[in-house]
Amino acid sequence: MPNLPVLSQTALWFFAALALAGCSHSNPYYDPAKKHHTLEGFRNNTQLAPNGGKHFWRWQWQRKTQGLPKPPAKGYPVVAMVAPDLNHLHHNLGQATATWVNHSTILVQLGGLNILTDPIWSERASPVSFLGPKRHAAPGIAFDDLPKIDAVVISHNHYDHLDAETVDRLYARFGEALRFYVPLGLKPWFLERGIENVSELDWWDEAKLGELRLVFTPVQHWSQRTLWNRNQTLWGGWWLEANGSRFFFAGDTGYSDDFKTIRDRLGSPDLAAIPVGTYEPRWFMGRHHVAPDEALRIHQDLGAAQSFGIHWGTFELSDEALDRPPQDFLAARTAAKIAPDSFFLLRHGESRRFDGN
Repeated sequence: MPNLPVLSQTALWFFAALALAGCSHSNPYYDPAKKHHTLEGFRNNTQLAPNGGKHFWRWQWQRKTQGLPKPPAKGYPVVAMVAPDLNHLHHNLGQATATWVNHSTILVQLGGLNILTDPIWSERASPVSFLGPKRHAAPGIAFDDLPKIDAVVISHNHYDHLDAETVDRLYARFGEALRFYVPLGLKPWFLERGIENVSELDWWDEAKLGELRLVFTPVQHWSQRTLWNRNQTLWGGWWLEANGSRFFFAGDTGYSDDFKTIRDRLGSPDLAAIPVGTYEPRWFMGRHHVAPDEALRIHQDLGAAQSFGIHWGTFELSDEALDRPPQDFLAARTAAKIAPDSFFLLRHGESRRFDGN
């Protein structure tokens, strides 16, 4: 949609949904044996009433009349940054390590491989370069400082998670040696860009890359990228496992029982990356975005040895100020009596080991 003006990422998606409400599409992936498949596309395991037009306009009116979102009380940068240990990142072959780059982008080093989650190095989370949510914090690792990337996992097709410019830059730099793992329905998007080294997975599908096991899991969210494809492609989280170490990337999600199911089927991760931002107002965002207290419940449902919060402090996508998520997270963690070394926040560029052995 390069010619469409961008009011906000959420507004664009919502207008698209309204414009095409009632239009029918045929799902080429439809499997009647799978309850998350529909004739038109995909749906969550937990069925929730969608936000309607009146909800959207109520939200927009509140934003305008209340002057939301408010600027951060503490000023920028909201997220502290630490200089990454580039020597270690470029030569690490044996330690299971996760480094928070920004937003939902993590460099995971596991099984001797370098994996990126939902990579975005662009200045805006938008289909155009001049409008839409802009970056408020620099990436924790500069693009040119990345080690050789072996794999990229994509959780869903929203612009802050599937960034065309970054995908193109990664492919131009690493070529056919780089493998993309994407939700069902997204492979055609890559093929149109001339990228063929793509594996497309449904929920609970598995893939192997060397010693790395990848499992695509359900989470509660939605998808849309153009005026024509609301929920036409799947969304989900990624379980990454190698040599006894296990990492879980939740992508973007509302709270659901899916995380208990993940634990039942796959066990508990040594480290989980769980979103803690983009949650206000709750009456509008709550279906598909967790607040910090719900992120803590996900941590407990997974039985994660450790977790860290993502999806905050980089792009302004909802009504809470950019510095609210860490404040709300710390208060919720204290209320839940969860130890600080069990679920924590990282700085951009900061790494955490998660060897499971």
